[in-house]
Amino acid sequence: MPDQSFGPRSPAHAIDELALSEIKGAILAKLRLAIGKDAEMATRHDWYKAAALALRDRIVHRWLTTEKQSYDAGRKRVYYLSLEFLIGRLFTDALNNMGLLAVFEAALGDLGVSLADLRKCEPDAALGNGGLGRLAACFMESMATLAIPAIGYGIRYDFGLFRQIIAQGWQQEYPDEWLSFGNPWEFQRPEVVYHVHFGGTVEQVANNGREQAIWHPAETVQAVAYDTPIVGWRGQHVNALRLWSARSPDPLKLDVFNTGDFLGASAEEARAESICKFLYPNDESPAGRELRLRQEYFFVSASLQDLINRHLASDGHLRGLASKAAVQLNDTHPSLAVTELMRILIDLHNFRWEQAWQITVATLSYTNHTLFPEALETWPVELFERLLPRHLEIIYRINVAHLALAEARAPADVEFKASVSLIDEKSGRRVRMGQLAFVGSHRINGVSAMHSELMRETVFRDLNHLYPGRITNKTNGITFRRWLMVANPKLTDVLREACGEAVLDDPTLLENLEPRASDNVFQQQFRSVKHHNKIALARLIRERLNVLVDPSALFDVQIKRIHEYKRQLLNILETVALYQAMKDDPQRDWVPRVKIFAGKAAASYRYAKLVIKLINDVADVINNDAAISGRLKIAFLPDYNVSLAEVIIPAADLSEQISTAGMEASGTGNMKLALNGALTIGTLDGANIEIRDHVGPENIAIFGMEALDVVARRSQGLDATDVIRRSPKLSRAINAIESGEFSPGDPGRFESIAHALRHLDYYMVSADFDSYYECQRGIDARWQVVPAWTRASILNVARMAWFSSDRTIREYAEDIWRVPLRPTLPLVQEPGLHRGTTR
Repeated sequence: MPDQSFGPRSPAHAIDELALSEIKGAILAKLRLAIGKDAEMATRHDWYKAAALALRDRIVHRWLTTEKQSYDAGRKRVYYLSLEFLIGRLFTDALNNMGLLAVFEAALGDLGVSLADLRKCEPDAALGNGGLGRLAACFMESMATLAIPAIGYGIRYDFGLFRQIIAQGWQQEYPDEWLSFGNPWEFQRPEVVYHVHFGGTVEQVANNGREQAIWHPAETVQAVAYDTPIVGWRGQHVNALRLWSARSPDPLKLDVFNTGDFLGASAEEARAESICKFLYPNDESPAGRELRLRQEYFFVSASLQDLINRHLASDGHLRGLASKAAVQLNDTHPSLAVTELMRILIDLHNFRWEQAWQITVATLSYTNHTLFPEALETWPVELFERLLPRHLEIIYRINVAHLALAEARAPADVEFKASVSLIDEKSGRRVRMGQLAFVGSHRINGVSAMHSELMRETVFRDLNHLYPGRITNKTNGITFRRWLMVANPKLTDVLREACGEAVLDDPTLLENLEPRASDNVFQQQFRSVKHHNKIALARLIRERLNVLVDPSALFDVQIKRIHEYKRQLLNILETVALYQAMKDDPQRDWVPRVKIFAGKAAASYRYAKLVIKLINDVADVINNDAAISGRLKIAFLPDYNVSLAEVIIPAADLSEQISTAGMEASGTGNMKLALNGALTIGTLDGANIEIRDHVGPENIAIFGMEALDVVARRSQGLDATDVIRRSPKLSRAINAIESGEFSPGDPGRFESIAHALRHLDYYMVSADFDSYYECQRGIDARWQVVPAWTRASILNVARMAWFSSDRTIREYAEDIWRVPLRPTLPLVQEPGLHRGTTR
């Protein structure tokens, strides 16, 4: 990673000499007592761990203080359940939020160590994949910033998703060994262990005149807690991210071991630990599907048991659970919380069904992140019955009451009841998890205005009719502390100077940039920051890919999960057409452009992996063609993660948000890039619509069909041969890809892509191509008018305040969780840090 300074700077931030001395002493003490090294023998990683532990000590003081204050006050708590938390590196993020970045940087410098170098020692926590997990991380930071008592619950994956290697243009997956050097941020809680059960049978017994279910499980797995502190802005509140690791209650069967069956003796431990090995195991096989369901129930069960115990310890009874606990389900993965909470209340605490159901619905709320019916998760009834027999019984009973309501609303309407049923009878009898989450929650929210409206009209249309008013919108946001202050410190300093110091606390003050957007001096200052960031990214591209790119070129960025609806294929298809145009007219004054891609394809997603190969094959040809004089370059940066995004985003000139209209729920990359001054090229999809409304239609580039146009075209068929015949540029680009121009060693490699573009254009790549190509040429024209481009870039920054995750969390707190917002807690002065003479 290129060297850089982190966090906002200003000469006004003089460093307290006594504090500096104390920090140096703390780091050296950790190096000796916790790491067991002298300074002369310490490696760079030793220094990183010592500094992280010294910082952690200061965080813990505030963590324990704010935790006690919130419990003493009896405040309602938020429990955020998510299968992903893409938290990235925590070191500089926590330093920045604690207000200790400058003093740690100075202390380490005095000790002969670079903070920027130490930061590289910290691996990204492999706890997520893309936007879903990064949103959860932003939300956790904003809840801490707003002093909302909260706990995030997830799984402590040993290897996370996977480490992506690009070998000869192909994606290859390897374990991401992010825990190989330990994790200084986490606290293992060996005393916090819950039993999670699977399989077995259910017995019905009489109990005081009531029938009670007794679950006799066949397998038990233990969930062990690991806590990571999440620091809010200015360190005034700290929440916990609690992750569960799986183990067997009987890790080694000694009698089996002594017979010589050494592998069999630890088989149960291996089966238990498989739950927390990988994020999103390949579910193409029956074993993979079972593991995925085991993962989801494992973390839901442990989390609910934990929050119930917390509630009972502070309140003594569960009748008022909803008044003191708000449980947010981040997508459909934690949907089993509906049945698990019912099981706990009925089977373990003897609540009657009606009261348990009332508590469950009042406590749970559900965020939907997709309009794909197939992504709402369904499980075969047979698998559910074998793995979670008691929960299937509860689902059947919920469904009886649910379908009775449907019959009352639409008498004798068989199709309506089939649509809303929790059991899909048409596809081999499957449990519908999206429907379960909807029925069992008091609020269901989408993540952009368009997405929420489409939820009402499409995937949840009939459920919305049955439960009117449950669907609400909460447009996503991002934490400006991470995505501006830490990722782009030089721009942050410019903004502080232009808008005042208070902009660090109140992003609405970014609007003070607007009068300066046309000022020549300010524009030069703004462009200088962007150029600095582009030099850093150009250096990284050279280091990782051995590709030379010109920092003065237009940096055109598409960084996101590789998926057909996100349309990386449209981007590379336009790149091929642009390359061909450059070859045809080499004397034209073409705008130099660098196309930057990054993202992972799911291991089993063969088509997406073929698109990655296409991007890399096209790059290999174009990057080595001297005839275009380097005016077009392509860089596919492997192993996309938060840390890589923090380098790419501040350097971007153009943000590619080109999903098929009606298919992107929201997006948050679009917000991060616009906040850092990139102009957006995109469809009217997800949060692009709200970004356009805020930054102004003249400061964004919109192309292509809208959502209703896509629906209408699909209804007419997916064949695009007429569209291609009318577009010489598109036809020529497809022919070049199909004929092997970019894969001479394997001419037929991309025939399936060409076939899909012609005959199976579900994602409207061919249909939107001409509009996209012309929009890109409009971008070329705008880029050449430097003052106008810079003005639009500045206005993008100035008008992005609304997209703060703090705003989103305030809306959740007020409308969904009903958590009272309060002023931030008084600043806690940790022992040993005093004010004194300045340096």
